[in-house]
Amino acid sequence: MKSFAHDVGSIFQPIYDLLGRIMAFFYGIIPNYAVAIALLTVVIMAVLTPFTIKSTKSMAAMQKLQPELKKLQQKYKGAENRQLLNEEMMKLYKEEGVNPLGGCLPMLLQTPFLIMLYGVIKGLANQVMLHGKLVSHPRYIPIHSKMYDDLVASGGQIKAFGMDLNLKLFSVHSSFLAQIPFVLFVLAAVGLQYFQMAQINNRSRKTGQAMPAQQQAMQRFLPLIFAYFYMIIPAAVVLYMIISTSIRILTQYLMFRTGLSDPTKNGVKASTHREEIEEEHKDGANRPHVEEIPGANPSNATKPKDQPNKPDPSKPQPQKRPATKPSTPKPQLQSRSKAKRKRKAR
Repeated sequence: MKSFAHDVGSIFQPIYDLLGRIMAFFYGIIPNYAVAIALLTVVIMAVLTPFTIKSTKSMAAMQKLQPELKKLQQKYKGAENRQLLNEEMMKLYKEEGVNPLGGCLPMLLQTPFLIMLYGVIKGLANQVMLHGKLVSHPRYIPIHSKMYDDLVASGGQIKAFGMDLNLKLFSVHSSFLAQIPFVLFVLAAVGLQYFQMAQINNRSRKTGQAMPAQQQAMQRFLPLIFAYFYMIIPAAVVLYMIISTSIRILTQYLMFRTGLSDPTKNGVKASTHREEIEEEHKDGANRPHVEEIPGANPSNATKPKDQPNKPDPSKPQPQKRPATKPSTPKPQLQSRSKAKRKRKAR
């Protein structure tokens, strides 16, 4: 196990030195360990922000595909169709240009940096036995830097705002009050992770898109898993997570405000089936409504009433029949003549 740890340390040694030099540079400008860690976090997040943007787009695209995925799940039910369902789902992901694991990318990329930063913090507080006495011997930072001198003078304590950032939540503290800031650090880190995921969920509700079940489960349990690690790692690494999560929240907020997270505006194709439905809906909306009249000519239905149909000279025209006058009933002359004779006879 020790040989494995030594091999891993030798592989990451150049990165440890780079992170230590960056931190020592910032400490030389502002001699505060917390500020130096915060500025180092900003540099790391500047490298990871493009992946965060890509991940947010991927999550939005996955939510947009949920209706199509549900149709496939309904079509290929049962354990016997499991392989066919997976093939159709992967085909859909490929057609739409969506990576189903893209939403986990920032969290996966955070893990190596957590390990490396943990190694750097442990190196800053490194102590060696010299003449039967423990003395501070910082690693990964330049020997002639101000940070190196201050760490040697403090005996390897990374103190900032009254906290030794090398200690953990369950380390031996001087008092219960001294342990409270470490508890607040863990609560802040977990709370910010839940807030970041709630930010994505609220965005999904506003756009009317369903959240995938796998993503919901990941959002519930992943912060709890990280909470355990926050309790057993130095407070300096927890501070890194607090600042990095805050930067991701700000990045997602700006993406939502500017519409950058809309998959239809960023190269993600819309579903073919959905496009056909939308085209039919548009055609139906643009087509004028014409009442069906028996015997009516549909081609003349849209013509205005004040413009009569002109006869086509190329077609033979039917001959018009003379209009016949309606027959009027004859007056009853016979009855009138009889009445006249009776009056003369009187």
